[in-house]
Amino acid sequence: MCGIVGIFNTNGKPVDEALLCRMRDTMVHRGPDGCGHYCSRDGSVGLGHRRLSILDLATSANQPMPNEDKTVWVTFNGEIYNHAGLRRELKAAGHTFQTDHSDTEVLVHGYEEWGIDSLMQRIEGDYAIGLWDERQGQLFLIRDRIGVKPLYFTLTPRGLIFASEIKAILADPQVERDIEPIAMYHYLSFFTTPAPLTMFKGIFKLPPGYCLQFKTNRSLKTWRYWNAIPNEKERFSVQANSEEDHIREIRKRLIASVEKRMMADVPLGVFLSGGVDSSTNVALMSRYMDRPVDTFTVGFKDHTNLNEFDYANRIAKQFKTNHHEILIDEHDMQGYLDALIYSQDEPIADWVCIPLYFVSKLAKDNGMTVIQVGEGSDEQFCGYRNYMGHLWIYNHPWQILNKYAPHFLSRIFAHGAKWIANQRPSLTRYAEVIHRAAYNREHFWTGAIAFSDLAKERLVKKEMFPLANIPEELSNLLPNAYLETDSFNVIQSFNQDLESNWPDHDILARMTYNEFKLRLPELLLMRVDKITMSVSLEARVPFLDHNLVEYSTAIPMHEKIRGNTAKYLLKKAVEGIIPHDIIYRKKMGFGAPMDKWMQGDFGKRVQSSVLASPLIKRGFFDQKQLEHLLKNEKGDYFIYNWILFNLTSWYDYWIG
Repeated sequence: MCGIVGIFNTNGKPVDEALLCRMRDTMVHRGPDGCGHYCSRDGSVGLGHRRLSILDLATSANQPMPNEDKTVWVTFNGEIYNHAGLRRELKAAGHTFQTDHSDTEVLVHGYEEWGIDSLMQRIEGDYAIGLWDERQGQLFLIRDRIGVKPLYFTLTPRGLIFASEIKAILADPQVERDIEPIAMYHYLSFFTTPAPLTMFKGIFKLPPGYCLQFKTNRSLKTWRYWNAIPNEKERFSVQANSEEDHIREIRKRLIASVEKRMMADVPLGVFLSGGVDSSTNVALMSRYMDRPVDTFTVGFKDHTNLNEFDYANRIAKQFKTNHHEILIDEHDMQGYLDALIYSQDEPIADWVCIPLYFVSKLAKDNGMTVIQVGEGSDEQFCGYRNYMGHLWIYNHPWQILNKYAPHFLSRIFAHGAKWIANQRPSLTRYAEVIHRAAYNREHFWTGAIAFSDLAKERLVKKEMFPLANIPEELSNLLPNAYLETDSFNVIQSFNQDLESNWPDHDILARMTYNEFKLRLPELLLMRVDKITMSVSLEARVPFLDHNLVEYSTAIPMHEKIRGNTAKYLLKKAVEGIIPHDIIYRKKMGFGAPMDKWMQGDFGKRVQSSVLASPLIKRGFFDQKQLEHLLKNEKGDYFIYNWILFNLTSWYDYWIG
């Protein structure tokens, strides 16, 4: 894992090397082991790199890295897990390598040999890539298939700037700092901003599985090279398999994924909760290590009912790991908040970031550079408890109102439910289900929805959210519907994409696809990336190997679910790898007692901080409704208040 940055000037002026290096060095935490930069012969392009040494620790593997004649250069963040095989293939084709076993070098030679499209199809890994072709005068930006690594960019009168983190882009004094109102509107729904929007006006993030091409004449082109929809051949093959075939194939692909992610010349560890995913990581990693696996667990001093130490210790003992634990409390949480706002760049309203930071620091303090994490299995295999609830809602009240009730009757019912919710806001979630069914607005948006549309109607002043001014060059990347004050448009764009590429998909496939387009890459994986990298720790995600994802997403719903057993097929696949009672114990989930912490002095701090923010004074919110939310101490109000606190704290730090 590293930090990358680049400037491409198209106005005839050379890149300011001092500025390039200042931008690069805002990300020392992403690469404390070294740095480098390159400027093209005509001065129009500058690439910068901060290095976290993981593979091929020699200085010859430093970046930016060129090909033999220095006409192709790359700055790269991440890992290419199949680099050894690609290197052999490229050597056989006549390419000369300068490094011993750097995965970076296959990118420049692979581009020369196969071109950008074939290169993207061949590489396997987690990556954000900036690749400059001097002969053709073109820059490519590439984000990995799933979206494990972030990649941001902005267009300026001078040209294009890109980086691993927004703070690097903001180090250019000519880049405007202001909020993008429509991104904030969607953030209130999704806990995060949907790609390609960010909370900063004019700064964008490349969506997962996308490539961007920018040329000297300022022409900009984007295209998707991978999508979380299995192709027709794969669907036919997978759906012809028996349950036993599914179990065998899932196990085989998962084992292969863990094995390839053992690639490192530095210490590796794993975050261990004692659940199915983290325990499987430990069990499989132990097969490939000649020393005990280092495992790390976080818990709470003040709310021990949330701790999973007993399960984690059992796995640690069974697999003879070198186990480490840390306990935190409300005082630790409050002491970390300022650093959290800085590390996130834009608000990621998931309070899991707090325990994640402390367990990441524990791992780093104990010598780890790489950590394996369990994100991604629940989205593929229907592992969340609320998924089962959403399926019940779809099959019962939603379908009845949407498909069988006369439209005029269901809409009368929806208006009545909305009126009741306005009188009793605690009933809003039920009114929202009725409203979506009556207006055919999809029952499941993502597994994490903050403010429903009905709640936002009371909270925000829509007239304060003007249509965003988006560069014409990005029209292919950013649908116009994203710029309207209706977050359903984001979900609808995913559904339309799925309908055109997989017309006979089932409802669980649609739920899964939505997760892979938004919540997983832009919330869950970004919290992992931003927080682990804040302590110079690389996180790897074995459950999100694209070979496993391509198989799992093609499995029909009736095969994935048996009765009330969530994650049925994955649990069957890991039987014999981890203990049976660990597999089938009740899922707790990784969380934090924020609802309890907010009931004391911290809750008062949140209220006063939000109301005093310059953002509130800009008039986006209804003041009366805002004060009602902040002073309420029941139900979902803690979530709402945390979302608003993250938003205003971000604004106060970066803009206000």
